[in-house]
Amino acid sequence: MRLRNIPRAEGVLNECEKVVKNETKYKGAWQDVFGNANPIHIEIGMGKGQFLLTLARRNPQMNYIGIERYSSVLLRAVEKLQAMDSPGVPDNIRFICMDARDIADVFAPEEVSRIYLNFSDPWPKARHARRRLTSREFFQRYYKILTADGTVEFKTDNRPLFDFSVEELNGSDTFEITACTYDLHKDTTLNQGNVMTEYEEKFSSMGNPICKLIAGRKR
Repeated sequence: MRLRNIPRAEGVLNECEKVVKNETKYKGAWQDVFGNANPIHIEIGMGKGQFLLTLARRNPQMNYIGIERYSSVLLRAVEKLQAMDSPGVPDNIRFICMDARDIADVFAPEEVSRIYLNFSDPWPKARHARRRLTSREFFQRYYKILTADGTVEFKTDNRPLFDFSVEELNGSDTFEITACTYDLHKDTTLNQGNVMTEYEEKFSSMGNPICKLIAGRKR
C-alpha cells in the first residue's frame, strides 16, 4: 500500500525538539543527548508510536529512540506526543526519521541494549527477503550496535514472516533464540508486562494469534 504524503510532515518534524536531526553526529554520544547513562532501547519501524511512548512513561530509567523511515508516519507519533498533557510527557524519548539500513552509521558498537521490531513489513516476495527487518543482513547490523547482553524482541501476526525469522536465527552464527511463542497472549510468561502496539490491538481483536521471539547475541 502506498503511503499518503502529508506536506506538513517535514515542517512539524523539523520544529519538534524530540526529533533528532543530523543523527549520525551523535554516534557514540547518545547518552549525552539524554543527559544520563541509562540504557538505550530502540524501536525500528515505530509507526504511530503507541508502543514506545507507553514504555517511556512506564520506565523513566531507560532511554528510548524510535526510528521510522517515513515522515508522514512519524508525524502521527509526534502529534501523539504533542497531544499529551505536559506532566505526562516523557523526557526519555527521541525520534529519528531514517532508513534502518543505516543504523550502524548512527549508533556505535555496544551502544544499544535492546531493539524492538513490531509488526514489521513482511516483504512477502522472495526476491525482497533481504529487506525484511529479521533477515540475516539486518541481524548483522544489529550485532554491530548491541551490547554483549543485548536483545532483539520481535512481534508479528504474520506467521510466514515469523517462520522466516526463526529460520534465519537458527542459521545465525551470531544470534540465538532465547524465548519464542506462537500465541503471545496465551503465554503467561512472555505476555507479562506486554505493551500492545496499534497493530497488535487490531489483529488480536480479529482473533489473530500474535507471535513473539527474543534473540540474544551468542556468547
